[in-house]
Amino acid sequence: MSIFLYIAVMALVTYLVRMIPLTFFRRKINSRFLRSFLFYIPYAVLSAMTIPAIFYSTGSIITAAAGTAIAVILAYFELPLIAVALAASAGALITGFFI
Repeated sequence: MSIFLYIAVMALVTYLVRMIPLTFFRRKINSRFLRSFLFYIPYAVLSAMTIPAIFYSTGSIITAAAGTAIAVILAYFELPLIAVALAASAGALITGFFI
């Protein structure tokens, strides 16, 4: 029975998070600052969730930093996501062998 309660609470919270902004902001937001602020929120939240996971994933800051550096460099050159992910993983693995 408790699993159904958990699912119902999660559904309610998910619905409220999506419904409340639509209820309060019925007309277009004209503030340039507020629009740019709302535009960058998803990137900031994604970074806040991802960066700590990156540096604690390998157990070594050095290997994590090496993989991150490789990923940033390859992403700067707009390589495909799979190539960036594979190269970053390989870089962290190879760095781990040398440490």
